[in-house]
Amino acid sequence: MRRKDREVTDVAKINEIISSCECMRVGFNDDGQVYIVPLNYGYSIVEGKYVFYFHGAKEGRKIDLIHKNPYVGFEMDTNVKINTADVACNHSTRFQSIIGNGKMSIVEDFVEKKNCLLAIMKQNTGKADWDIPDRAIDAVCVFKMIVYQLSCKEHA
Repeated sequence: MRRKDREVTDVAKINEIISSCECMRVGFNDDGQVYIVPLNYGYSIVEGKYVFYFHGAKEGRKIDLIHKNPYVGFEMDTNVKINTADVACNHSTRFQSIIGNGKMSIVEDFVEKKNCLLAIMKQNTGKADWDIPDRAIDAVCVFKMIVYQLSCKEHA
């Protein structure tokens, strides 16, 4: 990272930023073209690694690309605001952002799928004790990304 003065390394702060984001943009490699998709997510930390959970249709371009090349890049941001000034070049942007790389896979195990969906619901609603019908779990594709590289920045 070029701007070390903006780097965030404190795990509690990183988790706070992740929890405050509403969307993750995932970039898939489609034969040299980048296919970026905004996704709702949930997450956990497993054996010291961030794992993000997503859901969607059981077929389509995302699913095809996960099978073809599971390595992805991602970005999430929050608290974005333009800081204005009297001189054009003195404008700046306040933000908190996270970028990184990970590996996607499809979640097949029913219990794991349910737990992933509960993590997504917790991220989006703050509530973790949802009753998700079995038929709804069966009807959706759940996929997860294990993060192998992550950096976090903050600018006030």
